[in-house]
Amino acid sequence: MDNLEKQLICPICLEMFTKPVVILPCQHNLCRKCANDVFQAANPYLPTRSGSLTSGGRFRCPSCRHEVVLDRHGVYGLQRNLLVENIIDMFKQESSRPTQERKEETPMCDVHEDEKINIYCVTHGVPTCSMCKVFGAHKDCEVAPLGTVYETKRSELSDGIAMMVGNNDRIQGIISQLDEACRVIEENSRRQKTKVCEKFDHLYSVLEEKKRQMSQKVTAEQEEKMNYIQGLTKKYGDHLEESCKVVERGIQTMEETEMALFLQNVRDLLKKIEDASSTAHLDKVERGYEKMDHYKVDFRRERKALGSLDFIRDDDDENEEEGDGEAGEGARTVSGGAAVSAPPAQPSAPQQINPSLSPTRSSPST
Repeated sequence: MDNLEKQLICPICLEMFTKPVVILPCQHNLCRKCANDVFQAANPYLPTRSGSLTSGGRFRCPSCRHEVVLDRHGVYGLQRNLLVENIIDMFKQESSRPTQERKEETPMCDVHEDEKINIYCVTHGVPTCSMCKVFGAHKDCEVAPLGTVYETKRSELSDGIAMMVGNNDRIQGIISQLDEACRVIEENSRRQKTKVCEKFDHLYSVLEEKKRQMSQKVTAEQEEKMNYIQGLTKKYGDHLEESCKVVERGIQTMEETEMALFLQNVRDLLKKIEDASSTAHLDKVERGYEKMDHYKVDFRRERKALGSLDFIRDDDDENEEEGDGEAGEGARTVSGGAAVSAPPAQPSAPQQINPSLSPTRSSPST
């Protein structure tokens, strides 16, 4: 419990966090009041209202010196860390419970019903009684005093809970980054579709269907990437929820003062903590995955062809249909990216391929 309490100390006031608790972009936590005090000290000339900053500014994290840039809402625009607040509530609630109210009873041996469990079998990793060591199934096993093993396992559980709290903060930071990636994908997709539409605005209505198809390619990749990011966010959220349950169960187990009962439950709990601490099974988003600028268009050749249009001669009537087909294939896109790749259009035999329009695929950053 001491290690857990150390994780809940504010680096400014050096006391347990006072709600509301805010999480900085660097994933460190502060009391909002302490964050406001640091903010005002770093920005003494910014306008205030009722003693609190109401406009944007910046200050440095007292833990890692990372620069924190705030919007017009000031410290009130920082995200609250509800996980830490819930842990604080549970910690205070359990700390305030009188010791005598906790249920105390010594379990009896299942084999020797009149014997209390008073030793720990190191070989099998279970608490047992003295009769089992002398005459029973554990007579050839290595044993240790119950109190010694109790203190060791209790320390392991406390360290595991503290580690889980840190891991949960890191996962919450990853979820925030994934949310930001969704926002950037939407912004970049909107910008690229605007550029594509500006190119098409210079063409005639016969190209409207082609414009719709090209816009759909950008939208399709946006939706695919958004679905992937949102699915990944849900996976991290589910993992975080499961980790919180393990932390809550660990805190409840820490309340158990009876050593034998504690040791009966701690083995499985430590295994669950070890499993929940690993995020190796969760995918990571590659750097640059949110980029959408691989959609490029070049209509210079088509614009030149449209500028040379003129009345046709009688002997060109038979070639009119073929000419329309070539014009329809003129507008092409170059697309790539980590998620979606548009296949290149097949040109007709007389048409020469412009090297600037050859399909390329951007290599994803590693």
